[in-house]
Amino acid sequence: MTFDHLHLDTPTAGVAVLTFDHGKANEMGTPQLRELELLPAWLHNNGIVCLITRSTKRSSKGTPIFVAGANVTERVGWSDDEVKAHVRYQRATLQQLRRAAVFHVVLVEGVCLGWGTEYLLVGDYRLATDGASFALPETGLGILPGAGGTGELWSQVGVPQALRLGMTGERISAAEAVRIGLVQERFESGEQGMERAMALASLVARKSPTALAAFKDAVLDSVGVGEGQRSENEAVAYERCVDTGEAAIGRAHFAQIRKGEVPPWGPRQGGEG
Repeated sequence: MTFDHLHLDTPTAGVAVLTFDHGKANEMGTPQLRELELLPAWLHNNGIVCLITRSTKRSSKGTPIFVAGANVTERVGWSDDEVKAHVRYQRATLQQLRRAAVFHVVLVEGVCLGWGTEYLLVGDYRLATDGASFALPETGLGILPGAGGTGELWSQVGVPQALRLGMTGERISAAEAVRIGLVQERFESGEQGMERAMALASLVARKSPTALAAFKDAVLDSVGVGEGQRSENEAVAYERCVDTGEAAIGRAHFAQIRKGEVPPWGPRQGGEG
């Protein structure tokens, strides 16, 4: 499994860094989507428990860019049916990445528009630098945010803020993104943001891969369902940890864990995506 359009690095065991750095402004098109489609399986096969997404792209004037939007120029000459099928494909690809059994930290530095803002919804925890900005300009182009910005954004920021962003196209700052819940933390620089992302990753990397996968599945499966189903989801996830032997490993090495040591967790079971 090779990646020609996305840049992947594994700085430490169990941690992967996905870096966007392509085209003029990290515009997302078919080549990048094809590789994002492969990413969940790559993460699973390589024992990754924490994924960090960032960008190193700069404009010709040195302005940082996370993602400036989808690659609409590739759609010139496409039929309406081809456009509709492509947007369904990108939506399904991001939904699959959302369910990957990793703790996904997204760090935004600079311009984050359209598809870039929607990509935040794939992350489990979002960081931004003070200079970051976010917007959904799609309705001004005769379309709407089709990769989660319409169906999912409201669940993160609330209906009024989702309608504000999608219907006005207003660009907001990192401070405002934190205020409304689109982003959880902000930092003065990308270096500080990466330090925080790696600190979170180091904590995740110490945990049972099976327990991590079970926890994330149970949390996401419990969104929008009744209390009884939420309780059952939790029970099934807990029992997965017991049945796979991870709970026994934790009990047997409890003293070592309290000292900060990492026990010999088994391979991840479940969460293949």
